[in-house]
Amino acid sequence: MTSARLMLGNGLAKDLAADTARRSEDFHQRAGRRPCLATVLVGDDPASVTYVRMKQNRCRQAGIESRHVALPDTTSTEELVAALTALSEDPEVDGILLQHPVPAQIDERAAFEAIAAGKDVDGVTMHSFAAMAFGLPGYDSCTPGGIMRLLDHHGVDPAGRHAVVIGRSPILGKPVAMLLLARDATVTVCHSKTQDLPAIVRTADIVVAAVGRPEFVRGDWLKPGAVVVDAGYNEGNVGDVAFDEAMSRADLVTPVPGGVGPMTISVLLDQTVRAAFEHAGLG
Repeated sequence: MTSARLMLGNGLAKDLAADTARRSEDFHQRAGRRPCLATVLVGDDPASVTYVRMKQNRCRQAGIESRHVALPDTTSTEELVAALTALSEDPEVDGILLQHPVPAQIDERAAFEAIAAGKDVDGVTMHSFAAMAFGLPGYDSCTPGGIMRLLDHHGVDPAGRHAVVIGRSPILGKPVAMLLLARDATVTVCHSKTQDLPAIVRTADIVVAAVGRPEFVRGDWLKPGAVVVDAGYNEGNVGDVAFDEAMSRADLVTPVPGGVGPMTISVLLDQTVRAAFEHAGLG
């Protein structure tokens, strides 16, 4: 069987970043300030520190001001909520990103809900989820939003197709299911309690793997000609799908790295600039 084609995200992410930088400069010229993304990090988890630094660097490249709020790992829910509320009320801040996961003592959902809906450029609040579910204006969860752009870029129309999402996290599995449903796919969401998962996956025209287990989805689970989106990232640059096996069976496959990953920050910055225009009433 012919090897699958790759759904690469690097080129698309680069194009989106260039467009974001252009619109950021346009905003700067018209508003007299740069779009501003505030990042909030509780504690000093090495991976989270690296992610935040990466986002700050990408902000600079796109002409977006980056404001960072670092809080100790002893921070309480109330203290974090207060910090997020202050950023929500600051007219110079356009978007807010709370780096997750947060320490165990914090109610993460309460913290997310302290982010104003108009500044939730990471798409983590209940308001954003409702907007995704109902197809209303709002901000997508960044990785799901990136997945949809990747599908569009490669000419994959979800309408009428069966999409199986493996994973039900509030920032990936559930929102990508809502975005696919809004595009007229028939969506099945699978999880740790799903029985006979391989049989369900074999019925899928589109598979989104977001379970966080290396090479969990095997090639013989896949329907020949399926579109496979691997949204997992595990130690050793390994995704949630057995890549070589998928390549011999599917039609399109996202690699790890270089597939979904590059799209996430690009969508975040794109939505930050969009929020800046909306806050300034510049359209």
